[in-house]
Amino acid sequence: MAAAVAPPSSSSKTESYVDTKRRDDVRQANILAARAVADAVRTSLGPRGMDKMICSPSGDVIITNDGATILSRMSLLQPAAKMLAELSHSQDAAAGDGTTSVVVLAGSLLRRSLSLLSAGIHPTIVSDSLHKLSLKALEILQSMAIPVELSDRESLVKSAATSLNSKVVSQYSSLLAPLAVDAVLSVVDPANPSLVDLRDVKIVKKLGGTVDDTELVRGLVFDKKVSHAAGGPTRVENAKIAVIQFQISPPKTDIEQSIVVSDYTQMDRILREERNYILGMVKKIKATGCNVLLIQKSILRDAVTDLSLHYLAKAKILVVKDVERDEIEFITKTLNCLPIANIEHFREEKLGFADCVEEVSVGEGKIVKITGIKDMGRTMTVLVRGSNQLVIDEAERSLHDALCVVRCLVNKRFLIAGGGAPEIEMSRQLGAWAKELKGMESYCVKEFAEALEVIPYTLAENAGLNPISIVTELRNRHAQGEINTGINVRKGQITNILEENVIQPLLVTTSAVTLSTECVRMILKIDDIVTVR
Repeated sequence: MAAAVAPPSSSSKTESYVDTKRRDDVRQANILAARAVADAVRTSLGPRGMDKMICSPSGDVIITNDGATILSRMSLLQPAAKMLAELSHSQDAAAGDGTTSVVVLAGSLLRRSLSLLSAGIHPTIVSDSLHKLSLKALEILQSMAIPVELSDRESLVKSAATSLNSKVVSQYSSLLAPLAVDAVLSVVDPANPSLVDLRDVKIVKKLGGTVDDTELVRGLVFDKKVSHAAGGPTRVENAKIAVIQFQISPPKTDIEQSIVVSDYTQMDRILREERNYILGMVKKIKATGCNVLLIQKSILRDAVTDLSLHYLAKAKILVVKDVERDEIEFITKTLNCLPIANIEHFREEKLGFADCVEEVSVGEGKIVKITGIKDMGRTMTVLVRGSNQLVIDEAERSLHDALCVVRCLVNKRFLIAGGGAPEIEMSRQLGAWAKELKGMESYCVKEFAEALEVIPYTLAENAGLNPISIVTELRNRHAQGEINTGINVRKGQITNILEENVIQPLLVTTSAVTLSTECVRMILKIDDIVTVR
């Protein structure tokens, strides 16, 4: 009895009792919080997944089933739960698609980790096994992949359509998928084909019409009207376009001051000077042959006044004002011109050339279209239409996912079957591999291999099928060597998914596996939460 009560330092040779309850509790709390987040988005996985309605305190409503959007809007307090939201964000950055799958997968791996920890296995062993498993899983995926060429447009369209099928706007996938493929292929630089910058594809949203009216524009679209103040032109052919960053209005002094005018003659002189100043500017602009002006929004003073608009209209120059500062780079790249910061630098070689600049009525509003640009840069504009703001926003998010999928295929030119096929195949092969390993590792890998079945299980569950019988049958078919067999949600049965055109880029699945295992390993390694003031 005395030995049990004696302080541990008295004899270093006898075993001492170390209390690990707090560490276990922190780990369990982290895992449960992260799993709660994963369960929240789990129902929105797959083509039959449900949508979430997100209401912000200001009264804004978003309807979406994009995992990254849902999690980025959630106000999470628990640090481990925030890690899952960031995981979804990094999948969005790496692959663009599979943002829900990666969170569901991480939730399933955490669930298995909890049962391994409660069985008394040390977290480091669990974490190392998970790392080995992810490396092996990538090899299995690579062996299943089908190489694809960028000239094979049909395969690219199929994979973009697969990404769109699980979205709110899935009925328009036959229109949006080819549109996404054409947009990405137009901005690919032949000199550097593996780098695609999606900032070169600009999405302009305009209320009115339906998603069917969405179109790809080779040129520029401004969601603005032409300045009609003084009856200027609304359509110009053979346009010479200048992008200016200075103001066509009377100058102001740099310091705060007030001018006191005592008689009319001085007042007339001020007005006359203003007129001459503006007229001089307009003449310089007209002298270069410029007939379209895009004027950057100004903070300090009005970019244009009624007087300058009047003179510009007389000179038959079309004016589009209030162009946002962050759009300037895209505009100059598209028009292949230079922005002009000062009237003294206004020269013809800085202008862009286009066949036609016109104002077009769209729905209730108007837009400005610039088409037939000479020496156009590698950019594209997509004009997204929709009957209400919710639909337009969701169409934009879905289109972004489709663009990302095509970008993945440009970066890593391999396709893989969808519909839960790769996950079941990984699970089967990793289960067989676990039998060759020894000790605790074998046990951990076997558990995690089963965790991968969560994706096909959830797909079946969301489609209203019997998940247990579907997954068992799927496992059976894969064991017979049919590696491309997956869940056909539309028919409610198991078929060869490649024949059903359900395909996705290899990069989406590989990045989902690596990112989710990384995140789970990080959560497992945390044994205490320290709050600092």
